Amino acid sequence: MAVTDVAIEKIKQMIVSGELSPGDRLPREADLAERLGLSRSSLREAVRALSLIHVLDVRQGDGTYVTSLSPNLLLDAMAFVVDFHRDDTVLHFLEVRRIIEPAAAAMAAVQMSDDAIAKLEQIMAPLGPDTGVEELVTSDLEFHRLIAEGSGNPVLCSLVESLSGPTHRARVWRGLTQEAAVARTLAEHRSIVDAIRARQPDIARSWATVHVAGVEQWLREALTPAEGDPAEL
Repeated sequence: MAVTDVAIEKIKQMIVSGELSPGDRLPREADLAERLGLSRSSLREAVRALSLIHVLDVRQGDGTYVTSLSPNLLLDAMAFVVDFHRDDTVLHFLEVRRIIEPAAAAMAAVQMSDDAIAKLEQIMAPLGPDTGVEELVTSDLEFHRLIAEGSGNPVLCSLVESLSGPTHRARVWRGLTQEAAVARTLAEHRSIVDAIRARQPDIARSWATVHVAGVEQWLREALTPAEGDPAEL
């Protein structure tokens, strides 16, 4: 292992073992380097790397602290990587969404508060057949975020948020090119909300699957080359 990787692993073990807890301040650089048998430069590189993925928080003039280690904070790093996706990977993101979002909807049907369900209703209230595509997609992002939040699982919520962005362009494209896409999306949203409000997790799961799978199937067909010409997204 590279020296910096060894330093990262040793700091990680201090956190995993409970020697360092969320919010704790790390010992002084010189003391920690000596204790771990590392050079100060290797330790410094390790701290820099761990701060980039929000495990450590370097506060100028104050010291270095372990962050809260909350899922949304740690999964920011995944969102950063997701931003580098290529158009030909959008289907992969949709496949993952088709796996996790129905689970989130089913959990929301059990866990989501009545107030949170009312917020879903409020998001949908101003939308209708004449709603513009960009407005619909913006609403769609918030719709799915609230459902994931309503699942009561912060890790699942962070995953849904991270995976929603890369499919944004595909959803806009679908709204512009597929007949009745707006009406279909609104009807599916309504069915998901109805199932959640009725506390029917299996039905909520089914409608969420239909909803995401519809976009995925449309995209597969749209990306199928016609007469030997590659399709472009």
